[in-house]
Amino acid sequence: MLEKLRVVFSIPELRQKILLTLALLAIYRIGYHIRLPVLQESSIAMGGQVQSFLDKVAVFSATDLRTLTIFGLGIAPYISASIIFQLLGTVWGPIEQLRKEGPAGRKKINEYTRYLTVFICVIQSWVYLRYMIIGQSAGSISEFFYASGSNELSFGWQITSVAIMTAGSLFLMWLGEQIDEYGIGNGVSLLIMAGILAQMPKALWDLRQNMSSSLSGGSGSNIGPDVLLVLAFLFVAVVFAVVFITMAQRRIQMQSAKHVRGRRVMGGSKQFLPLKINQSGVMPIIFAGSLLMIPALVFGMLASASASWWPALTSVFNALSAMLNSGSSFAYNVLYVALIFFFCFFWTSIMFNPKEMSQNLQDSGAFIPGYRPGKRTADYLEKVMVRITYVGAAFLAVVAIVPTIITSQFGVSFSVASFYGGTGLLIAVSVAFDLIQKIDSHLLMRNYKGLLEE
Repeated sequence: MLEKLRVVFSIPELRQKILLTLALLAIYRIGYHIRLPVLQESSIAMGGQVQSFLDKVAVFSATDLRTLTIFGLGIAPYISASIIFQLLGTVWGPIEQLRKEGPAGRKKINEYTRYLTVFICVIQSWVYLRYMIIGQSAGSISEFFYASGSNELSFGWQITSVAIMTAGSLFLMWLGEQIDEYGIGNGVSLLIMAGILAQMPKALWDLRQNMSSSLSGGSGSNIGPDVLLVLAFLFVAVVFAVVFITMAQRRIQMQSAKHVRGRRVMGGSKQFLPLKINQSGVMPIIFAGSLLMIPALVFGMLASASASWWPALTSVFNALSAMLNSGSSFAYNVLYVALIFFFCFFWTSIMFNPKEMSQNLQDSGAFIPGYRPGKRTADYLEKVMVRITYVGAAFLAVVAIVPTIITSQFGVSFSVASFYGGTGLLIAVSVAFDLIQKIDSHLLMRNYKGLLEE
């Protein structure tokens, strides 16, 4: 492996791309620690439900909203805008037409995505500032920035803070685009992965603080050697399963039609059409987790508000909030799994079009043996995709609930348990494989062995 790394850094172009990518990621991490100028503290104390909400959002937003920095919004607004236009491309004619226009259409969609990102940044930063910072931690705001005769942040500095957070998120979007163009790997994915891995030292420190030399059996807040062995085994097993399913494919045999050119017979070769088992990637977990976080947060706010105008409903709202906020509850896990299955099929139906694929095979002169080109081929592809989507959805459901099971059964904090499954682990593995494939492509172009080859 050391010899392969030496070869990687001996190629000038590849070395330049890797070093540039590392430098841009370092800039992101530096900005991560620059707090907003209106605040005295670098973080704020949140309530239990809000804290849990921000813990889960931080996994896929490339930041931590509890730390009040210029990158407070992270890359999440850009991801939201990209997903919105990706969904619109399947249901709205003008965007779908732009997608079919090739590079020019994609460039126009990217322009619209940036405009939508600015709008989302302004809305999210304003809500975050008003209800999270000012509403819950006004004492952390420097007195210089208060409005005259008021205990509230002046309107001018509110606008300034919104502009700073919006500019920080747009700067992260620009960093991702620079990595895409001049670096190596997917820029946005690498930023998210860097945010996930940056939480690992703190998670390991929390685990170290709760360690005990005596056997615990998973009871209490102390973690004994027996629990550590179980956690180590689970980590290796989950990573192995994630790698296996990420690389798994359903290969459908297809054959190209024979045709005569002069005196030579061309075509007739057998090939394979690879269909990924986990076609939807990590998106179902993100959608399902986000959808479950919102009701829990709303019910918690309603419980606080109903204490004054209808006390009888307070206990009902508290019970609903606890049910949807606690990963240990049976109802929460059932809803989580059901939503993952739903979004797996929903996302696959958007990303995979069997009629379009059947038409492309027919246009290229290829066919699937035993199935006529056209509708029968499309029906066969759809049937195969439905079957493998069940497998992929079941795998995502198991991986998604592993952190909640570890947290409830072994008394481990969610920051530690999140490395055993869920969105963070899937993103880290997927980005790592994509990065290795990009590096391998450079090595193979120069007749070197890939990083994963013997």
